[in-house]
Amino acid sequence: MKFKLGLVLGTLYGLCISTESLAQERDDRATILNFKGIQYASKDSLFYTNFRFRMQNRLGYSNLLDDEDNGKFDARIRRLRMRVDGYIYTRKISYSIQLAFTRSDQDFDDTGVANIVRDAVVFYNFTDDFYISFGQNKLPGNRQRVNSSGQLQFADRSLVNSNFTLDRDFGISLNLSKKIGEMPFNAKAAISTGEGRVASGTDDGLAYTGRVEFLPLGTFTNDGDYSEGDIEREETPKLSIGGGYSYNDRTTREGGQLGRYVKNPFTLKTSFLDAIFKYQGFAYQAEYMRRDVTDPFNLVDDQLNQIDGPEEEETYAYKGWGINQQTSYLLNKGYEIAARYTYVIPHQQIRSYEDQIDMIELGLTKYIKAHRLKFQINGNYTVKNGDFNNNHNKNLWGGMLQVELGI
Repeated sequence: MKFKLGLVLGTLYGLCISTESLAQERDDRATILNFKGIQYASKDSLFYTNFRFRMQNRLGYSNLLDDEDNGKFDARIRRLRMRVDGYIYTRKISYSIQLAFTRSDQDFDDTGVANIVRDAVVFYNFTDDFYISFGQNKLPGNRQRVNSSGQLQFADRSLVNSNFTLDRDFGISLNLSKKIGEMPFNAKAAISTGEGRVASGTDDGLAYTGRVEFLPLGTFTNDGDYSEGDIEREETPKLSIGGGYSYNDRTTREGGQLGRYVKNPFTLKTSFLDAIFKYQGFAYQAEYMRRDVTDPFNLVDDQLNQIDGPEEEETYAYKGWGINQQTSYLLNKGYEIAARYTYVIPHQQIRSYEDQIDMIELGLTKYIKAHRLKFQINGNYTVKNGDFNNNHNKNLWGGMLQVELGI
């Protein structure tokens, strides 16, 4: 009886500590240095694990101008995830496992298979500043993708991320954090399959990705460069400038690591440049991404879903570029106001299939326990082909309420 009571009290105490922790979520490294979640450690210290979960519940509405259907509702569990981190035998050998339990999180619509495994990766930590990973994990791509979806100040990432992101892949990566004089920098490189969270085998082409970040004003408090909004209220200005490139050789999916499978492999070249600045509750970040492919057009490889015969469907890789900018200020009592402006320009080769898009968003967030428990209200207005006239029937407006809870 005493053991059971002690276990319950210990668990509750651990949860209280975890909610007070301000260290940011990192998807590119196992959480073993800063306690979070429910933990267990063996008496001989040769085994440690911690368990966490988080969910995002949302209610949204969108409406095309002059739409006779009077808009569409979006009420669902956007994300429900479980994560387990730990080490075995030594802190040098750590691991991270992340599972997803909602359809929108499982890549089901593109592959026809429920891929519940998001992360399954082993890390070998030579030092705190240098480690390698092997398994399925996020690639070192654009900043907003590298940030956990639980660390966002809007309900979703921007359209720039949606069209050009690299996302997850299976492979090996090297991660280094050092200083040039007094300036910290991070360098990351990965070699991966190029097909993302695949359900079967891969082709013989690989993806090569690299990213570097410079912090000329010093490190952010609690890894704040990996989260949106200045929750830490940085006492001195902080700036991180990053950029990188990905060469995905002969990928068999529309977006490289994402999208439907195609019959004829093509090579995608993606470049990105981004920055984030924080000071005394104010935050600003910008992101530029560009994707090139010689011939973006292809045919869908839909063998698993074909019922009526070998009918071929044309498709294409999104070729073009885009810029996202967002800014925010943290008010008293955990309220944050934010604004975001995004535009995406398709290349002339696909211009007859894709519109130029401008998107304006406003957000209000109430942080209860930093990003672990928060309420978000977003409003947005989407403009097609640069026509901001409210009578333009291609334009779209909408709003969303989202509640995030996690440990």
